[in-house]
Amino acid sequence: MGNDAILADLKAKFEAGEVDTVLVCMVDMQGRLMGKRFHAGHFVAGAWEETHCCNYLLATDLEMATPDGYSATSWERGYGDYVMKPDLSTLRPVPWLEGTAMVMCDVLDHHTHEEVPHAPRSILKKQVNRLKAMGYDAMCATELEFFLFEKSFDQIRKEGFRNLEPISGYNEDYHILQTTKEEHVMRPIRNHLWNAGIPVENSKGEAETGQEELNIKYAPAMDTAEYHSIAKNAVKEIAWQHGHAATFLPKWHHDKVGSSSHVHQSLWADGKPAFYDAADELGMSALMKSYMAGLLKYAGDYTYFMAPYINSYKRFMKGTFAPTRIIWSVDNRTAGFRLCGDGTKAVRVECRIPGSDMNPYLAMAGMLAAGIAGIEESLELQPPTTGDVYQGETGMIPGNLRAARDALHGSAMLRAAMGDEVVDHYTRAAEVEIEEFERVVTDWEVARGFERA
Repeated sequence: MGNDAILADLKAKFEAGEVDTVLVCMVDMQGRLMGKRFHAGHFVAGAWEETHCCNYLLATDLEMATPDGYSATSWERGYGDYVMKPDLSTLRPVPWLEGTAMVMCDVLDHHTHEEVPHAPRSILKKQVNRLKAMGYDAMCATELEFFLFEKSFDQIRKEGFRNLEPISGYNEDYHILQTTKEEHVMRPIRNHLWNAGIPVENSKGEAETGQEELNIKYAPAMDTAEYHSIAKNAVKEIAWQHGHAATFLPKWHHDKVGSSSHVHQSLWADGKPAFYDAADELGMSALMKSYMAGLLKYAGDYTYFMAPYINSYKRFMKGTFAPTRIIWSVDNRTAGFRLCGDGTKAVRVECRIPGSDMNPYLAMAGMLAAGIAGIEESLELQPPTTGDVYQGETGMIPGNLRAARDALHGSAMLRAAMGDEVVDHYTRAAEVEIEEFERVVTDWEVARGFERA
């Protein structure tokens, strides 16, 4: 459907009283939806062409602070505007909000109208276009894991994020009885997202108290990032509507299993899976092997994009199904990279490193860049590892944010693929998180040393 037809359809819905609000959204560095609520009448009359936002939205932290050290914007530069350019092909209903539709935006420079290079959507689009120039389409899927809690966001915040009680009292992995008790939240999540045009496959209980998983069908990489971002926002809003809180914090308690966001990926050419070769023992084409070798070689370089906060690294512990080593294996959930669908046309690689806090645009862009490098360098894939891959002599995933920051900053591959401006921008984002954490006195320090130090 062309833009004229999309606008005509929206105008008809507005005039019929079905839609009165349009959410005009961009994705920020943290993967959150930011933007404005437009009256639908004003949007169809002309606001669909563009609107503006403060450029600090791509130079802030989780608290919406304005840290220094970014070359793109600062107090000295005056915090000017970016253009938010609606991509009308992304217009969709928002069934969980009355009379509401949503559109995603590209972020443009106010003066040149060129895409802002460090905007997450721009970063992923660049890697997708690199693959298209090589004759391939990137197909991806993400798994969203999160926890539901008994109380609401407001109650939990007012109580200082203490005495947190998950919505269930026991491990509910694949558990039908327990997840039946949570259907008042999970059923509307599935149905509303489906009605918003997001191809939800299923939800299930995950391997901890109150932990859920939402699975969405594979799609082109840009669509997958959009589905993920909208779904994550929807989970929080729908949980809130039912008096509960949902968190995508990877490790909310040291005694609880963490939450991940595994990313499945494959390349296609002319509508056919380019990763498949029927003559290979595992069904892996030479292209797939080079792509996977790139993922492995450069895993440290793009770890920051998969694990962007201090808390992200609390999840990487052996014996928890979260990986610790840069290794691949066949259908082995202890590996950082798992071969799925071996021997079939559905053969693909699942990266198990990303946490539930990842920005999907950035994480997938990092993986695609590494895969492209593997193809361009004709890298050779080493044989798969078997058994418990928490053991061994293989390379380790960066164990903390500082190590990931250093790997990102020093990555010649990512600088070539994304540009110095992008790498330096997100290096600074990592530094901001480290600086903020290091100035705070934690409850652990006080309890441990108050009397005994």
